[in-house]
Amino acid sequence: MIKIYHNPRCAKSREGLGVLEKSGQDFEVVKYLDEVPSKEELKTLIGYLGIAPLELIRKNEAVWKEKYKGKSLSDDEIIIAMVENPKLIERPIVVKDKKAVIGRPSEKINTLL
Repeated sequence: MIKIYHNPRCAKSREGLGVLEKSGQDFEVVKYLDEVPSKEELKTLIGYLGIAPLELIRKNEAVWKEKYKGKSLSDDEIIIAMVENPKLIERPIVVKDKKAVIGRPSEKINTLL
């Protein structure tokens, strides 16, 4: 089953959702601002993405600049920051069969379909 971590207020996330809708495949939508991923779920996603936790952070968000920018944070601290402030999580994230992509640009999603 395909899963998209989606923010309906984000244009790029809506584009990613559109790619999945056009694919005709079944998928699940997780509105991650409402259903915040746990620390363990984020660790799993980061593993599927094959990136460091810092690469999943939206560094232009005010909360990042105010609370975390310039600090020396461990991977666990970065993940906790995302759990506490889900707006920091890059979007959309699409997962299929233990593989994941950040759908920016949305064409990246096609690599999973």
